Amino acid sequence: MCCIFTVLLFLGPRAGILIWWLLNPVRWNLAFQSFIWPLLGFLFLPWTTLMYVAVAPGGVIGFDWLWIGLAVVADIGMYAGGGYGNKDKIPSGT
Repeated sequence: MCCIFTVLLFLGPRAGILIWWLLNPVRWNLAFQSFIWPLLGFLFLPWTTLMYVAVAPGGVIGFDWLWIGLAVVADIGMYAGGGYGNKDKIPSGT
């Protein structure tokens, strides 16, 4: 499990999804019933997908919702941070 977090740190959440899926496909099968949800998560909400796989096999109850919520905030921050960081590079209309 430690290797997964190291990969996430250096390569990002999508690389972490690929490596974790290759190393432990049974956990992914327990978390998701079809292939479409992990694929959509890979494309649009990678941090949330990773956190859901981490907490889902035991059931998402109680404190697990906090971790999933923090992952959603991380995904939103990933998209919003890129736009905010580049706001000065976009020419204005005036």
